[in-house]
Amino acid sequence: MNIPYADFYAAEIENAYEVDAVSSATQSKWSMNEPGKLVAGTYNDGNGTILGVTYPVEVSAADTEKLAKYDFKPLDSKPAAYKEVTLDGDTLTVSKVIDTNGEQTVDGSAEVSTTTRYGDYQLNVTGYPEETDLYGVIVNTSSGEKYALSHLENIWRAGQISWSAGISTTEVHGNTLRYDNYASSMGKTVTSVTFITLDGYTTVNVGEKYLPVKFAGEVKAEVASAGTGKTSLTLTGFPEDYRKNITVGEGFTASESEISYTGAQPGKYTVSVTDDSGKYAPMSGEFTLATDSVPIKYDNGKIVRADGATDEDAANFIKNLASVDVNGTAYSAYGRRAVKIIGEDGTVDLEAKSGENNVFDGSGNYTVTLTATGYTSPYAFEIKAEAPTEAATAASTTAAATTSATRSSTAAAGGSSSTTAAKTDSPKTGVPGAAVPAAGLVLAGTAAFALRRKKD
Repeated sequence: MNIPYADFYAAEIENAYEVDAVSSATQSKWSMNEPGKLVAGTYNDGNGTILGVTYPVEVSAADTEKLAKYDFKPLDSKPAAYKEVTLDGDTLTVSKVIDTNGEQTVDGSAEVSTTTRYGDYQLNVTGYPEETDLYGVIVNTSSGEKYALSHLENIWRAGQISWSAGISTTEVHGNTLRYDNYASSMGKTVTSVTFITLDGYTTVNVGEKYLPVKFAGEVKAEVASAGTGKTSLTLTGFPEDYRKNITVGEGFTASESEISYTGAQPGKYTVSVTDDSGKYAPMSGEFTLATDSVPIKYDNGKIVRADGATDEDAANFIKNLASVDVNGTAYSAYGRRAVKIIGEDGTVDLEAKSGENNVFDGSGNYTVTLTATGYTSPYAFEIKAEAPTEAATAASTTAAATTSATRSSTAAAGGSSSTTAAKTDSPKTGVPGAAVPAAGLVLAGTAAFALRRKKD
C-alpha cells in the first residue's frame, strides 16, 4: 500500500519528527518510480510531489476496506519484509519494518563532502545494498540522532545521499530544500547508514565521519592580470574561532587580504580556506587571472602556438577552452555536456558530433570562434574548402596553399587563393595589453581536400 513518508518513518526514528512529502519541478525525475528507476518504490500526486513509498504491509482483514485510499492491494504470499498497519478511526499507525531475515550489518565506508550542489552535506556510501530499490534511508550518529531521508531531495543513485542543514537551501535545479529537521546534524559524527529495501534492513557501518559545522561565509578574490602580480582577497562571515589556513597553489602566497603570484598562466583559480582546528567546514572561492593576449593560431587543421608564444602558453589556452562556436552555433567545451571539437593537441576534429548531429555540416566552409577562460579576446578563424579548378590546381603546384587564423576573413574569388599573413609579433601569453593575431584564412587547391570531411 501507499505509505506517506511521515507514517513510513514514524516508528523508524521514534517519532523524532514528521517527514514531509517532496516537491520537485523536475518531472523527468519525480515520476521515475518504476522498479529500477531513480525514485523506484515511491508514489506521487501526479503534479510534482513525491508523497511516500509503496511498501508491503500486514493488516487485519477488518481494516482492508478502510485502506482503499492508500491504494491497498493484497499480495499472493507473505514477503520477507513488511510493516504492520493498524487503523483507529482515520488514524494510521505503521510499525517499523518486520525483517524476517534479520537485520543485516555490514562494514563499509563513506566520504563526506561539504561542497555538494544538493545541500550542505553529501555522503558517498560504499557497501550499501546494490541492485535493489531503496525505500528508505536513515543516517545514524554517534550521539543517537537519526535522520530520515526522502527520495530525490536526499536519496540519489550509487549510495549518494545529501541534505541541507540550513546554509544551502536551494539545490542545483532550483528546488527548495527542507532543512529544519537536519539543522542539528552540523557538528555531529555519522557512524552508520541504514538502508530499507524489500529484503529489510541493511545497516552500513562507516566508521566515524564528522560533519563540519557550516556557516554563511564568503571567500572572494578579484579578477587580476595573469603573469606576476597580486589581487585582493576578502573573507566574510567566518566564526571568530575559525583558525584560517589559506592556500591557492604552487606559485601563490596568500594572506587574509591579498593573494600574490609569480608566472601564473591565465585561467580560473581556487582559493581554499580550511580550519586548522577541524571544527568548521572548509570554504573556497574562485577567481580569474586574465590577459588580452592570444597565444595561438590556426595552421593546417590544428591550433598551434602563435609566434612569440610558447607551447605551454598554447596548451594553457586549449586547456581553458570554454566554448567553440561553429558557424554561429556555440558548443560547451567543458563539463558533462562538453563537445570535443578541439583535441588536447590542438587538432580540429571535423568529424565531431553533438549528440547525433555533426558539428561541421560538410560544406567545407566554417567560421570557428574559440572562447577561453582567462582570455578576454575570443579567437576566430575560417576554414574554406573551394572546389579545385585548373587555375587553382596549377597555382597549388607553385605555392603551397596557406592557412592562417584571424578575427576577420578574406574571401576567395574565382578559383584563385588569397591569404593575409598572420602577425608574427604577438607577445607572450600573460602580458596585459598584448596584440592579437589578425589575418584571413583561405584554403584552395589541393590543400582544400585535406580539410574536407572524409565523406567528401
